Amino acid sequence: MKKVVIIGESKTEIEPLVRELGFSVVKKNPDFVISYGGDGTLLKSEFAFPGVPKIILKNSHICKKCPEITNKQILERVKQNKFTIKKYWKLEALVKNKIIYALNEIVVHNKNPQHCIRYKVFINNKELGGEMIGDGLIVATPFGSTAYYKSITDSFFEVGMGLAFNNSAEQADHVVLKENRKIKIKISRGPVIVYADTQPDWISVNDGNEILIQRSFRVAKIVTLN
Repeated sequence: MKKVVIIGESKTEIEPLVRELGFSVVKKNPDFVISYGGDGTLLKSEFAFPGVPKIILKNSHICKKCPEITNKQILERVKQNKFTIKKYWKLEALVKNKIIYALNEIVVHNKNPQHCIRYKVFINNKELGGEMIGDGLIVATPFGSTAYYKSITDSFFEVGMGLAFNNSAEQADHVVLKENRKIKIKISRGPVIVYADTQPDWISVNDGNEILIQRSFRVAKIVTLN
């Protein structure tokens, strides 16, 4: 019997079906995590149980990652082992001696919405342009490029890391970098907050601080139906 944890604001709605189909609902050490909601619920599920395979069930009209079949059909196929597990790499950011991980994106944003921030960006220690002024920037994975990154750039990508500038005072086009690039962001004028995906906590950064972002060896695992 496969053990599952269910994540979602309305998880009690789906639990009877999950049990009916022979899954064991647990609170820890699951074989799978059922993400019952939309795209945001998937990010919350990965944050709560990193690296555990996710089964995505739809309970939202906004769920780009959900399979185009019913939740019952999805669970039946998982029960019958008619699935594969696809791995998606994450980003990691080193901020003030703390590492945070993101499946979608790392966000660097002005803490005070009334004031722009100033910063410089370095790719493999080579400066990209000059000092930037604006609301900040994001670094996205291919998996997350259809989310916040797309809302800024009106584009997405399938390979590499995406760098997008948020409300930049100067003309600053988005950039897609190779996956092995290392990004350093040096804050000239803050204050700044740094956070990952929809995670509830952020890190405050002040003038002179640096943020280092690169591809992580950690991966998210998502159930893909055969």
